[in-house]
Amino acid sequence: MKTEFNKQVNNAAVSTKFLSVWDIQAYYGESYIVQGVSFDIHEGEILALLGRNGAGKTSTLRAIARLDNPALKHGEIWLDHQPLHLMKSHQAAAAGIALVPEDRRIIPGLTVEENLKLAQIAPPIGWSLDRIYELFPRLKERRMQEGVTLSGGEQQMLAIARALARDIKVLLLDEPYEGLAPVIVQEIAKTLNIIREQGITTIIVEQNAVAALKLADRAVILDTGTVVFDGSAQEVLEDEALRAKYLAI
Repeated sequence: MKTEFNKQVNNAAVSTKFLSVWDIQAYYGESYIVQGVSFDIHEGEILALLGRNGAGKTSTLRAIARLDNPALKHGEIWLDHQPLHLMKSHQAAAAGIALVPEDRRIIPGLTVEENLKLAQIAPPIGWSLDRIYELFPRLKERRMQEGVTLSGGEQQMLAIARALARDIKVLLLDEPYEGLAPVIVQEIAKTLNIIREQGITTIIVEQNAVAALKLADRAVILDTGTVVFDGSAQEVLEDEALRAKYLAI
């Protein structure tokens, strides 16, 4: 007999929502990190997932990407009718989930182009190198340079480009602006807007809340592992008291 929760999940799977996260609870060891997080996102939207350090933002991204840590103990995650919560990380990647972690994970010893080609070693293959270089002309200029010797902004571009080299539906970005100059932040924001125009859904976790909110359509704010706000990004930008309560350091 189906529970009411399962009925809700099944309804979500056939709704207009592209990615649905339902009551997920996740642990690092004994630490209860994600304490019943739920939200929906439409195809092509950019969602800013915000909160102070330790609020559960990165853990939520990792749960969506189906990484082993944190361990998902409860809840369901649906992507375009597919049950991500039943998948391993490689299956979630094949289904269209791409996580760009905070440390970017550029592979030492490989050039820019080799990093991109490695991402395309197995299907599903996404953007061609020509298309990637059109979006990131700076990477084309440095395609024979070792990836780890790039500047911080260029490494972030490479990490995003490597995700696009796969056939992805959802791009998960963990602190993409960290350590970058404002002019580079603006450049990456322009790039993410172009990616949105291609129909790719994006969730961005970012301590630079204002920059993320200016880019995003919607915002979800977490506090100690729970959702305390789910609404438009513009609403958060206009509500100084809300930002002070949950986002100020």
